[in-house]
Amino acid sequence: MNLKQAGSGAEVDERLAALVTNANAVRAITAAVEGTIGPKGLDTMLVDRFGEVIITNDGVTILDKMDVNHPAAKMLINIAKAQQAEVGDGTTTATIMAGGLVGEGVNQVMRGVPVARVIEGVKYGISCALEEVKKRGRQVHDITDPVLEKIAMIAGREHSDIADLVVSAARLVGLEKLNEPSFKLSDIITAEEGAENEVFLGVIVDKERLSKDMPQEAIDAKLLLVDDALEPEEIEDEALSTDAGFKRYIELQTEFKGNLQKIVDLGVKVVLVDRGVHESAEELLTDAGVMVIQRVSMKDMRRVAEHSGARVIKRTGLKKELVDLQKYLGYAEKVYEDEKLEQVRIIGGKGKPMATILVGAATEEVVGERERIAKDAASSVQAAAKGGYVPGGGSVEIAIARAVEKSREQVKGMVAYGVDCVSNALKRPLAQIVENAGFNPLEKVEEVVAAQANQKIDSLGINCDTGEIADLLELGVVDPVQVKMHAIKAAGEVAVAILRIDTIIKKKEEGAGANQPAAASDASIPDF
Repeated sequence: MNLKQAGSGAEVDERLAALVTNANAVRAITAAVEGTIGPKGLDTMLVDRFGEVIITNDGVTILDKMDVNHPAAKMLINIAKAQQAEVGDGTTTATIMAGGLVGEGVNQVMRGVPVARVIEGVKYGISCALEEVKKRGRQVHDITDPVLEKIAMIAGREHSDIADLVVSAARLVGLEKLNEPSFKLSDIITAEEGAENEVFLGVIVDKERLSKDMPQEAIDAKLLLVDDALEPEEIEDEALSTDAGFKRYIELQTEFKGNLQKIVDLGVKVVLVDRGVHESAEELLTDAGVMVIQRVSMKDMRRVAEHSGARVIKRTGLKKELVDLQKYLGYAEKVYEDEKLEQVRIIGGKGKPMATILVGAATEEVVGERERIAKDAASSVQAAAKGGYVPGGGSVEIAIARAVEKSREQVKGMVAYGVDCVSNALKRPLAQIVENAGFNPLEKVEEVVAAQANQKIDSLGINCDTGEIADLLELGVVDPVQVKMHAIKAAGEVAVAILRIDTIIKKKEEGAGANQPAAASDASIPDF
């Protein structure tokens, strides 16, 4: 078994080979995103083999698009993805802290501290850190709280237009909606080239009407949502060759036309279909002045149903009597197609209020990045509304690090060195933020530690414009509690998982090609 080892080239104790190899891979991943953190963070250009380019400073996007082979590196990337899925922001912070924990852990092991003691100390330190975050959380009691604007600005990378859109949408839907477990504010965001920034009460379906001969607009519209194809029930070709089969085919065609006529008789003006639409249905509904939208995603279908008050129905459900079908209909004040943006809007539904954020972009190249920025801002605003907020800019991590250092006295023996790993890793976000701003990280971190201790103010940090000590709460630099909690927890979990790996062994191939002789390059563990 060959192990590729980066670093100085010095011989490493065979017992530590796996640990050092993994630590080097983790360090490479951390280095890829650390330059993006903070108000002065820079962008990363991702280029594929076809020359397609993405320019972003969104941590999870960078990690997701990187060409990575090393298993430990993939573990770190998966943690970042989990952070994104859970709270929608803070992936770079989680990655930097995880890299710091692994690096500090390896340093302690190289000094002779048993790995088991380091892991025990890391777990204890992470537990203390999470408790400290909870203690420092400040709650949002009102949707009009100005702190939500500040959070949107920070998470939205100081794009004031995007921050305004997100906060306006949050206020439209209200605190109750933001606290629903199944609702994600980031899901209501769409970005379009050439569009104007806009927030409105309604839903966008990113589809065009089935035919240009259909109405482009419907006022006071009844909506029918079909979670199926709008086609006659099928009959097998073999059955068609028999008299009974052909008779059944005629019956199904007649029944289908009758069901379409029910839609017309109900006064339905807009039909959304999950799958395709039969040409006979298209013709009949076009003649009746009905707007039909086909192949609508289930996510959009559910949002339209919730906003309009409709109930989604299956194709077979159209056999019901008119009085029963009436219960499935939704209502909207206006439904229209925006031909320029190639989308349909449902406005003023009679169901639950649903807001939509439309983010405009000047060119195709920046559409994706503006959408990512808006989603980060929306996720952070919702997280703060649900779980509160803490000072940002790395200041709260310094306060927590100081508390973790004090808790060191509660542990015995070499476990304390694992606690040190946590307190040192908690200082990494601030160190990287000030380094990206052009200041000496060692100097500034110590200045903040001393200032917080002397003034007993946990929100003290560094003003990245001046390099001076400042109260970041007063500057409006705040982060959601949930983002911090999940980042610290995720960093601890991946660090412990990597530190526990004692040996790396290449698995034998299974399935097709398992008996083929391995190429020379296949014998080694993949590196970053």
